Amino acid sequence: MLQGYPRHQIGRTAAAVQNLNERISIPAQSKGNRGSARFDFLLVLVVVVVLAQVPVASAHGGDGPLVISKQASIAVFLGGVGLVAGCALLKRREYVSPTTALYGIGVGLFVAILGIIIFDGVTPDPAYAASSMPFPRSWYELFGLGIGVSVVVASFGIGLHRWPTRPRYTFLGILMGLWISYPYIIRGSASYTHPLGYLIVLGTPILVGYIVWTDRGDVVRTAFRDCVARRFGATVTLLSGLFFLTSSGYLSFFWEEGLPRERVVTVLPVNYQLVQWDTLEIVLPQFPLTVALSIGVVTIVGLLSVLIGVNALLIAWQWRLEEKAGMMQGTAGTGSVIGACTCGCCGPLVAKIAVLAAGPSVAAPLYWVFVDSSSPLSALFIVATVVIFTATLIYSTEELVPSAT
Repeated sequence: MLQGYPRHQIGRTAAAVQNLNERISIPAQSKGNRGSARFDFLLVLVVVVVLAQVPVASAHGGDGPLVISKQASIAVFLGGVGLVAGCALLKRREYVSPTTALYGIGVGLFVAILGIIIFDGVTPDPAYAASSMPFPRSWYELFGLGIGVSVVVASFGIGLHRWPTRPRYTFLGILMGLWISYPYIIRGSASYTHPLGYLIVLGTPILVGYIVWTDRGDVVRTAFRDCVARRFGATVTLLSGLFFLTSSGYLSFFWEEGLPRERVVTVLPVNYQLVQWDTLEIVLPQFPLTVALSIGVVTIVGLLSVLIGVNALLIAWQWRLEEKAGMMQGTAGTGSVIGACTCGCCGPLVAKIAVLAAGPSVAAPLYWVFVDSSSPLSALFIVATVVIFTATLIYSTEELVPSAT
């Protein structure tokens, strides 16, 4: 099935697949299937209750369409998180099958992201004065160059020592270091249109794709043949893209003051992730719907979403094969990176949550350090997200492939 794999690895995978087929063929009256049937009913009931029995309020407190209130959106989010955790726990204790748990987790993720989108839409965007900065912005250059150069040097040294036969890892680290330090290497407005900036942004998904395809292409293709795992991975990819677009403001389903009241379709130059992109902006106040897309947005959001989706695909496949060790490792890795993505890509959302949880006095320094687009730490979170997701994908399936060279 997997060409080039050692015989013992092929045997382990084949045995796991056979075990999966045997478990699927168990009669319907078994305890697991009876539990799954009850769980399906409870799952639908929970979703209906969460989405239907919540109060409504106007978006941003204005006269726009009625939506779920801020408190209810938090309840929806917590309900989705609880559903995800509950499905994972029920699967772990073998009350439901892995397939049922995956479908339940998919629904839970949808509910949780729906709560996040509504919370982001009904909560005003925070505004901070320059006086609330924890340190002068002139320090950004020192931080950016220092962190970027450190990443480049560390990548070169670690790559030569740890992976001398895999220079692609070293190249990825160097590219990420350039990403962090780029605004301070190419100074001023020239950095927005410099070819190096476009090369860094557009070259990152190409290099990441090459690494994944070279090191784990066989595993990904094998996992993709599993229908349930494929659907789960596709669902997570779409939900991740929706999450990033709405949280970063490039997709909105809420009416806001100042938007035109007639349909608008225009192309504007917008600075996004190092350089400037021609951005297609569409405003449809009748729905309401606001969309802003560019090559840069599609590239970055697509890269992060696909990395999350492929990790989810492999987790689902490992669950289906009941490889407990790989499942636990992959799940933990994905969860840790989602937090990094939230901070790096969805800064305004983080600031809103900080205001709600700790007040403006605590949220302001967090905003300027981690959310301000000119802060090198904001770029560091993007870089860390890409690296950690890629590393999670590689190492969570390390036992399924022979030692790469």
